[in-house]
Amino acid sequence: MMDWTDRHCRFFHRLITQRTLLYTEMVTTGALLHGDVPRHLDFDEAEHPVALQLGGSEPEDLARCARLAEQWGYDEVNLNCGCPSERVQRGAFGACLMREADLVAQCVAAMREATRLPVTVKHRIGVDRTESYAFVRDFIGTVAERGGCEVFIVHARNAWLQGLSPKENREIPPLRYELVHRLKQDFPSLTIALNGGIKREAQIAEQLAAVDGVMVGREAYHNPWSMAGWDQAFLGASGPAATTREAVEEAMVAYMERQQAAHGTPWPRIARHMLGLWNGTPGARRWRQVWSDHRLKALPPREVWATANRRTAPTV
Repeated sequence: MMDWTDRHCRFFHRLITQRTLLYTEMVTTGALLHGDVPRHLDFDEAEHPVALQLGGSEPEDLARCARLAEQWGYDEVNLNCGCPSERVQRGAFGACLMREADLVAQCVAAMREATRLPVTVKHRIGVDRTESYAFVRDFIGTVAERGGCEVFIVHARNAWLQGLSPKENREIPPLRYELVHRLKQDFPSLTIALNGGIKREAQIAEQLAAVDGVMVGREAYHNPWSMAGWDQAFLGASGPAATTREAVEEAMVAYMERQQAAHGTPWPRIARHMLGLWNGTPGARRWRQVWSDHRLKALPPREVWATANRRTAPTV
């Protein structure tokens, strides 16, 4: 979810679901240790609970970044062992790490030593054409026993490191939910969450009968209103977090105004994350056109909001 689940996206999602655990986009250790830390780690208090997802393979560097996660107020720190992009492969982390379970265990142990936050691992069920259940079972067993990790988020596809783009890696390797279910059976004391291909609330409920949690990524991004009932359905809330889409949009307009006043953030940088809010409703296409029309970027967000909700052609 790099370049997707930034702080503005997470604020938007938090308006729709108040109890779901949100994850940052993956941040590399190099970006934190040698770059602009506030740019990568600053977030709104409304985003809690929120986890910082890290990319890296050096235990000492990951430990330093785990300490930063605690200092900046995150609720969890997650090590990404599932991303298959070429950039990640060049850095020898992401899905490559599944072939080095001992190293991942060292990384997790170093992170746990450095912070009081929960340290979790997100990974795939296999690498390339290796489809042996023993591979992912032994990976989890090693990282749990030697690293002390207790929570694993399992993307139920292999990561093909050669021949497929990151997009194709989310679609072509087959989903094998049964392997994730088997992991939960073999490691009953661990928290096992399932990721990959989940789109509907009924699917979430079905998977929660076999595992401890479900992670939803791109579907939540493209159809954010699908999250509106999650707090009530799965997380013990007495009612939905968001009352109406209109209320969410109004809150986002106020947020854009605050970000513009405090940091000079252009509203299109924020509005791009909410373009799926009205999906499936009359006038949604025109609404998206208005909020994504960069000819209007000089206008205040409230004027764009008024134009969008007239469902008329944008004017300059």
